[in-house]
Amino acid sequence: MLFFRKTKKEPEKKEAAKKESGVKVAPKEAKASVAARPVVKKEFTDAYRILRRPLVTEKSVNLSSLQNQYVFAVASGVTKNEVKKIIQDLYGVKVLRVNILNTQGKKRRLGRHEGFKPGFKKAIVFLPEGEKIEIK
Repeated sequence: MLFFRKTKKEPEKKEAAKKESGVKVAPKEAKASVAARPVVKKEFTDAYRILRRPLVTEKSVNLSSLQNQYVFAVASGVTKNEVKKIIQDLYGVKVLRVNILNTQGKKRRLGRHEGFKPGFKKAIVFLPEGEKIEIK
């Protein structure tokens, strides 16, 4: 049986003769990187319709200090692109990406009456190294 051979044949090494073609290829020139347009802080925005408040919790403070991620409570119908645009306009920083989470409302009781706290949507905003948002 060929599958269980004790010694393996080493494949024969073929030396491929490299052919030098008469056409020489010019080395590629380094493309001048397109200067990214600077993000400008705008005076008038509709941020109050999209951003509710920054969420300041122990976890969000750790994210902002260690990983340059900031957490905001946002309106229920917004998209990632809207949040990205508003953060760039309001704070004048470049946003790499945005993650959005829907938090569920929690059950609450008052005596024998049971109800729910409303849930909300939160956005985690990722900034590049060196960018910062001052949250007061």
